[in-house]
Amino acid sequence: MPKEALLIIDYTNDFVDDNGNLTVGKPGQVLVDYIVDLAEQFRSSGNEVILPTDLHEENNPYHPETKLFPPHNLKDTWGREFYGSLNDWYKQHATEKNVYMFDKTRYSSFAGTDLDLYLRERKIDTIHLVGVCTEICVLHTAVSAYNLNYNIIVHEQGVAGLSQAGHDFALSHFKNSMDITIK
Repeated sequence: MPKEALLIIDYTNDFVDDNGNLTVGKPGQVLVDYIVDLAEQFRSSGNEVILPTDLHEENNPYHPETKLFPPHNLKDTWGREFYGSLNDWYKQHATEKNVYMFDKTRYSSFAGTDLDLYLRERKIDTIHLVGVCTEICVLHTAVSAYNLNYNIIVHEQGVAGLSQAGHDFALSHFKNSMDITIK
């Protein structure tokens, strides 16, 4: 029987906290309870909770984001830790078999990772997306998932963007160009 998975994309201090290096700020901070509650619902029902998390190397001359954004989500830094109560939730459940955190180095959670294989091995055909940034990593993950024929649900109460205009564009694009369910 096909299962579902929750992807919590890049919900780290650097992207959400006021002191983060590339923060969405308050719009991202208000998501924390919704995201943690959803993670617990998925985990306790036996579905997968997957945390694809940006990982960068400072001043990497080969990575395109180096010239676009300030250093963020650097290995072993406070900025790469999960934001707020998600950090505590993750520490409590990190060793469980249906909780999977992995590094990603591109916008899409599928680019250069084993995510597609991981999902297919577990017969997962529907993915739920939450996290940040709506118009960057959430969008690129959704496009990749769409091209791989996954059913996609984006939780509007669980995503935030760097700008309201970008956030609104991404939600409209999900609905009107990819027929993604907005919940």
